[in-house]
Amino acid sequence: MRLVLVGPPGAGKGTQAEFIASHLSVPKISTGDIFRANVSQGTPLGLEAKRYMDAGGLVPDEVTINMVRGRLAEPDAADGFLLDGFPRTVPQAVALDKMLADTGANLDLVLELIVDNDEVIRRLSGRRTCHGCGKIWHIEFDASSREGLCDRCGGELYQRDDDKAETIAERLKVYARDTAPLVDHYGAQGRLVGIDATGPVEDVTERAINELRSFSA
Repeated sequence: MRLVLVGPPGAGKGTQAEFIASHLSVPKISTGDIFRANVSQGTPLGLEAKRYMDAGGLVPDEVTINMVRGRLAEPDAADGFLLDGFPRTVPQAVALDKMLADTGANLDLVLELIVDNDEVIRRLSGRRTCHGCGKIWHIEFDASSREGLCDRCGGELYQRDDDKAETIAERLKVYARDTAPLVDHYGAQGRLVGIDATGPVEDVTERAINELRSFSA
């Protein structure tokens, strides 16, 4: 099965991608992993991407698409995959459709994790990161027993700039502008399934897997 997972920041895409990919026995492929692999291996695409990243710019679509194409050509993705973080825009989605069509394949389903903006802000703004070991705590869902200190190593906890409410609000605006149009794009193709992403992680996973079973039936 060939899947794409979409949803706003804080929807739990990374966590759900791991569980769903494991259930389906397909590789979870994230753009972050692809970028890190190409940069660390010093591939031509990795060096090109690093040049943009070091300058604080966005990596052009062409570079990202070529990295994804290379990853999907690897043997473990021959019978299916779950893409997390790609496509992010409609032009990238069109490019994905073309690269799959070129190999005689097609995308089976797009799972949209649905969560409202207030919940996203609540989830992300409550995160606290340890200066010492890097563990992420949450003031509501997974609090350290010592306020401001990490239970694991005793390090000081702090709020990352990315987890501040004003930054999250800006990220949501970018998502609405650039990525949310994918919902209409895939909905028009009849490939979109919405998943309620609120509640315990295992409940969200169960909803997603039930939708996949319905699709396969």
